[in-house]
Amino acid sequence: MGYRYLSISRDGPIERVVLNRPEVRNAFNEHVISELTHWANACSKAPVGARPRVVVLSGAGPMFSAGADVAWMAKQIEYSEEENVRDAAEASQMFQALDALPVPLVGRIHGAALGGGCGLAAVCDIVVADENAIFGFTEVKLGILPAVISPFALAKIGRSAARELFLTGARFSAVRAKEIGLIHAVVPFAELDDAVDRFTSELLSAGPEAIGAAKALIAEVWGQPISSAAPLTARAIAARRVSQEGQDGLRAFLEKRKPGWLGTKSDTTEDAVGTPGRGGQNRKKQTP
Repeated sequence: MGYRYLSISRDGPIERVVLNRPEVRNAFNEHVISELTHWANACSKAPVGARPRVVVLSGAGPMFSAGADVAWMAKQIEYSEEENVRDAAEASQMFQALDALPVPLVGRIHGAALGGGCGLAAVCDIVVADENAIFGFTEVKLGILPAVISPFALAKIGRSAARELFLTGARFSAVRAKEIGLIHAVVPFAELDDAVDRFTSELLSAGPEAIGAAKALIAEVWGQPISSAAPLTARAIAARRVSQEGQDGLRAFLEKRKPGWLGTKSDTTEDAVGTPGRGGQNRKKQTP
């Protein structure tokens, strides 16, 4: 499928997905939602060997995403309640598809992430933001709710922060976003791509199947009492220990060699584990 509102590129094991509506600050409409959903489902269904190992999500132009498109909101005013339910369900499916990706999703945020843009930050596994970026669950300022994104945002920021930020709709800084767990690193804009590279390099040094299993484990264990989680975790680690990748990784560590997933890109296992590589060094710098 060709995409009109997304720019997709592949740099070896790294796939870059760029929201590409800079003229409207990468705002969402039904077409953006459809394309992101299609891309996420295709990525999840692809054979393991054909998938990227890391995905970087960013926005073209002056900001990451301003949330909902004004023209799209104008149409929603005329929708019946049932039509609005269908419309919101499609947006929910998009966030679910992104959240469930079997590969790590790294968010690169500059300018602003508002409304649904904050929802995208919430479904990213790792988020790096420009120190001047602004965030906000701004829906109540329009008399509506951050409803569709709430399961993902609450999982990231917790009830206390949500009670303040959902209810006030106030905009907040990247520093505050990091304090509440919405994002993970705050850097000057000039260092944004290098910071993203450091995270992607760390991800590429780990077993790709183990990363996917770790993502699934978080979703499965989160919120479970220890009595229910204990048998799940025992089965999870046992499955990894007997897997081909797990066997190779453990033997590589004991034999002081590199594991198979590193190919010829690292000289030693110790370097792969302890020192970030240069996985994104050929990536073109993005500018606001």
